Amino acid sequence: MSIRLRLTAWYSGILAVMLLALSAAIYGFVYINTYGDLKERLKEQSNKVVLGQAWSDGNLKLVLGGPEGQNLFAQMYIYDIERLISSINMESIQLEFKIPAQDAVKNQQGFIKANYEGNPFLIYQISIDVAATGGTLPAVLQVAAYTGEQDRLMLNLKNILLVGSFATLIAAFTFGLFLARKAMSPIDKVIEAANGIQTGTDLSSRIVYDGPQDEIGRLIQTVNSMLGRMEGFYKELEDSYATQRRFVSDASHELRTPLTTIRGNIDLLQKIWELEPDESRMTEAEIRQLSIESVKDIADESKRMSRLVADMLSLARADTGRTFDIEPVALEPMMTEVARRASFLPRQAEWSVGDLSQLNGKYIVGNKDYLQQMMFIFIDNAFKYTPEGKVTLDAVFYQNQVGIRIADTGIGMDKDEVPHIFDRFYRADESRGITEGIGLGLSIAKWIIDEHGGSVEVVTRQGEGTTFVIWLPLLFAPPLE
Repeated sequence: MSIRLRLTAWYSGILAVMLLALSAAIYGFVYINTYGDLKERLKEQSNKVVLGQAWSDGNLKLVLGGPEGQNLFAQMYIYDIERLISSINMESIQLEFKIPAQDAVKNQQGFIKANYEGNPFLIYQISIDVAATGGTLPAVLQVAAYTGEQDRLMLNLKNILLVGSFATLIAAFTFGLFLARKAMSPIDKVIEAANGIQTGTDLSSRIVYDGPQDEIGRLIQTVNSMLGRMEGFYKELEDSYATQRRFVSDASHELRTPLTTIRGNIDLLQKIWELEPDESRMTEAEIRQLSIESVKDIADESKRMSRLVADMLSLARADTGRTFDIEPVALEPMMTEVARRASFLPRQAEWSVGDLSQLNGKYIVGNKDYLQQMMFIFIDNAFKYTPEGKVTLDAVFYQNQVGIRIADTGIGMDKDEVPHIFDRFYRADESRGITEGIGLGLSIAKWIIDEHGGSVEVVTRQGEGTTFVIWLPLLFAPPLE
């Protein structure tokens, strides 16, 4: 079922319920006003009939009091003597109402409707006691009115309400369907445009709409905005695929180099040790020295591959969204340990540690092992790119953050390279092939900083050095020690 048909059906159903409620209210109002006065007359005349009994010559007649009693009928039945007493007009037309059983009359008091010879009557029936010699006699009094005119009026009203409501509902459904089709016609344009975009490859297409900014207009605006975002996501996805392809290519290149060295040394060792003693032109000492050098090269390249695989596993963990356990970490002990262990790293530059006592009593929420790994990445990079000069470690504070500052006086970088230094396998052009590394360290460090809710600031100038400031949020409620 289409939306326009469902909308029309809903509106028509609501209109039908409202018409039904309105018709019921009108019918009930007219019914109460039509039969209410008649019921009051019957109650009033029942009192007057009881008080206006006439006894004459043994012929008992019921007399209705006043002009209000005209056109009303009354009869009384005395159970003990089985005597029926009727009003004059009932006797004249030989009309007799049904007499209830004596044991059931008290439960059948009130208003009842009955038909006699096709004529409708409204009967008010009550149980009374008739005064007689020696006491009272139980009886039933029935006062009735002919309701043919009232019934015809209510029947005509019911027919008018039913036919009018049905005709109104049909007209409303027809016009509602027409208006819904007209109102929903812009949706067809949206569907047509969306199909065109779906079958094509141009995500720059937009739906043209010059109507009012109603729900349809806002829908088209939303669809156009969604298409804009999809276009942006598609471009980002293409860039991501390009980055992934570059990552695979760079990883393959980095892995191929140590594998080539290992394979070459193994082949060399195999050839040397397969030669017979009289076939070799090398002495035993030379063979031993060459073997030691080859094994050392194999060990170095194996360590390099291990570091590469470990770094790639760390980045793979970052890509899958996995996190690590965090807890309050005291800054001064951690940074003191980092400074001590960094002094044993291979370096040519001078290692200078600032005043770390200001970190006393300061805590951050994080993982100590990963934080130390991140610090060593920056320090090791500073040593690598500072062939001479000095590398400094200290700390600064700003508002609710602590900044770990690692500054060097090394080769520095060009400002155009700064946005790319955290990309995987990226290394500054001047350092490629000169400084040892695979270009994954800063990517891992950036992931660790992001996981700790921090940020990194870079200040560099080519030929003068580089300064990294790692900003981490402080914990203002340190645990008691």
